[in-house]
Amino acid sequence: MIIAPFIMGFFAVLIAAILSHKIYSQNDGTAKMKEISKKIHDGAMTFLNREYKIMIDFAVIIFILVTFLLDLNIAIAFVFGFFLSALSGNIGMRIATRANVRTTQACTVSEQKGMLTAFHAGSASGLFVVGIGLVGIALLYYIIPDVAILYGFGFGASFAALFARVGGGIFTKAADIAADFVGKVEKGMREDDPRNPGVIADNIGDNVGDVAGMGADLFESYVDSIIAAIAIAALASFSLSFILVEYVFAIASAGVFASFFGVIAVRKHLFESILVSSVIMVLLSAFISILYLDSVTMFFSVVTGLIAGLVIGASSNYYTSYRFRPTRDIANASRVGAGRTITTGLSIGMISTVFPIIAVSGAILASYYFSGLFGIAMSAIGMLSIIGVVLASDSYGSIADNAAGIAEMSKIPRKAYVRASNLDAVGNTTAAVAKGFAMGSAALTSVALFAAYAVAAELSVINIVDPTTIVGLMIGGLLPFVFSAVTIKSVGKTASKLIDEIRYQFKHHKVDSNKAVTIATDSAIKEMIYPSLIAVISPIVVGFLLGPAALGAMLAGTIVTGFLLALTMTNAGGAWDNAKKYIEAGKLHLRGPKAHALYKKIHAASVTGDTVGDPLKDTSGPSLNILIKLISIVSLLVAILLV
Repeated sequence: MIIAPFIMGFFAVLIAAILSHKIYSQNDGTAKMKEISKKIHDGAMTFLNREYKIMIDFAVIIFILVTFLLDLNIAIAFVFGFFLSALSGNIGMRIATRANVRTTQACTVSEQKGMLTAFHAGSASGLFVVGIGLVGIALLYYIIPDVAILYGFGFGASFAALFARVGGGIFTKAADIAADFVGKVEKGMREDDPRNPGVIADNIGDNVGDVAGMGADLFESYVDSIIAAIAIAALASFSLSFILVEYVFAIASAGVFASFFGVIAVRKHLFESILVSSVIMVLLSAFISILYLDSVTMFFSVVTGLIAGLVIGASSNYYTSYRFRPTRDIANASRVGAGRTITTGLSIGMISTVFPIIAVSGAILASYYFSGLFGIAMSAIGMLSIIGVVLASDSYGSIADNAAGIAEMSKIPRKAYVRASNLDAVGNTTAAVAKGFAMGSAALTSVALFAAYAVAAELSVINIVDPTTIVGLMIGGLLPFVFSAVTIKSVGKTASKLIDEIRYQFKHHKVDSNKAVTIATDSAIKEMIYPSLIAVISPIVVGFLLGPAALGAMLAGTIVTGFLLALTMTNAGGAWDNAKKYIEAGKLHLRGPKAHALYKKIHAASVTGDTVGDPLKDTSGPSLNILIKLISIVSLLVAILLV
């Protein structure tokens, strides 16, 4: 079974390659469709290449510091994790930007063909992330079986993921806000109107933010959960430790197998993939637990994480989909004005934290009861076991969004545009579920890493009455707010520059999308640096100034406030977005001679809500998932120095 992670990892990459080839062999549409798709692809690659140059500069500095302060092997592992994390996002984005136009073309045949094209492209991205993650961490551990080396790998993965999420998030939401504000509100244009210079930048943003960013994000969660489990397993006796590590890799390998069957199970509904994957994972984890440990107690720990992920995904869907009351309440509140739109959405975002907190708390208590600290780590792995289909569902949303945009701009037959728009609407739901999994996995993985930190720092208890511990706790609680403030402001600054450019082009009757893309790229690259450094520097300063107990308290504060804030912002933003779509779909059923004027007023209020929610749901909220994990993994490295 030692070779299981290698076999299943390479199997996942092979299936991803087959799916990609299948997508690339499909018809890519008319000349106009190809032209638009090429602009999106080229713009996305330009952004990523410039982002990587900045990331590599900082990675070189960190490599030197880690080599000097810790160990060359840890520094090499950092580079390895950094490379694989960046690669996972890059490959996913390449697939998505080739699949978007083929999804549009497939919609000229049937809606189901368009859905399967987008989903199989997303599945290729998801399986590739799982494959290289599993092979990468298994290869590293079997070459050098030292948990400190794995901490370096996790540090590199988290560092790359944070840059990708923050930079891509700033780009995508600034472009979205600018295109909507000038195009929809000021000019009364439809979504993706080709006369709007910001539309191409908006479509590029869907890829660099939601595909490349989410790919790196979930890659990082996946490997960090495995690292935490191995770190805790290393505390056992040699023979038991070896069995537990093999068990970790066996469960992770089973997740690849389950994800594969989830991919091929989809026929009409995307959620078939998650349902089938979950059922197969439950059966396999029971078999593996009995085979390795001759007990089902560890199986219960794995399943609690999987159930928690499903609960959080369902909760996110309930609070953000306009099929349910919360989002409809926001739409109805827009009748009064933008103020009520904002307050109603904020209230819904806050109350949406209840079920995820209950789910994660239940998973922690149950998994600890069954298997101790190792059980908590296995619960995180259980939640992330079906990451292949979760990431497929998220990437599907971005591909479908791009497909609808290409359909609008290329003036294809109306029925094909309607089909693509229907796929886009489904994508909003799948994206909400994927973000729910991402937030839940971040919390559970961070708790597992926190347990690993307590072991590494030799802390059996943290005294919260001690003044330095209280200070550490308060600093930890503060960090997510500072980080969010900086990223939200960065989106606003970038959006303002884009709005000025788009207005200028409208005034002078130009449509130069390249100029808009360049402005968004330059500003996003510049703005991503400061928030990314917060996560690296904070645990170092607190650890050396206040000690390991205070650093542990800082971790606790960051996990709690970071998780709650991420849930609030992501769900509120999603609800605001879909409330706007609910109004645009004509669901309010306005009547009378003043119906048109009333619609314009209500729609303007909903666009304001969506503008507020954009940086929350696609920049600051998702980035907090990575922040709490990166701070945890850096703290583990700091603990080595402190102890």
